[in-house]
Amino acid sequence: MPLSPLVEDFVLHFGEMGSRWGINRTVGQIYALLYVSDEPLSADEIVNQLGVSRSNVSMSIKELQSWELVRVKHQTGDRREYYSAPDDIWQIVRTLADQRRKREVDPTLSVLRDLIVTKPSSESDRYAQQRLQQMHDLIELLVQWAEDVRKLDTKELIQLLRLGSKVVGLLELKSRLPVLGRGTRRATEFFTDPETDLP
Repeated sequence: MPLSPLVEDFVLHFGEMGSRWGINRTVGQIYALLYVSDEPLSADEIVNQLGVSRSNVSMSIKELQSWELVRVKHQTGDRREYYSAPDDIWQIVRTLADQRRKREVDPTLSVLRDLIVTKPSSESDRYAQQRLQQMHDLIELLVQWAEDVRKLDTKELIQLLRLGSKVVGLLELKSRLPVLGRGTRRATEFFTDPETDLP
């Protein structure tokens, strides 16, 4: 059964974007197809709908499984495997974030830690280590923030994202608090000290 123009446009676009994100175009197309499909699809159905080789589909499915982005299902009386994308888009986002951290961020942090503790052989090395320390601290801060966000349930995560400009407003308020008088000291400490708990 051929793809509808709507689905075809989405699948082709996702394949193009996938190549820009560093994944194989076919992997991106297959994931897009599974994401919008109302029923799980077999490898043969994916081959027919996308017009790609069976071996390409098999390799792409394995890649998606390694990212934990595809579920395998079986149907009674059918030996074939059927594939689908997770239903919860928020879980998909969490899975992608986890996988990218494991594949990209964690190895970078490991290398940075090793380089930072290496004995410098020159002033240039000392300067380089200072720069590497700054990079390490920033990445670790972002990782910790991501871990804190990951612990939120979906409802809380949506509320956090909807705060938007309100967070910027709070930060702007923090910068004005010192000129409002001594009575604002406790509030200022709350915004500037990450260890300060809510009263």
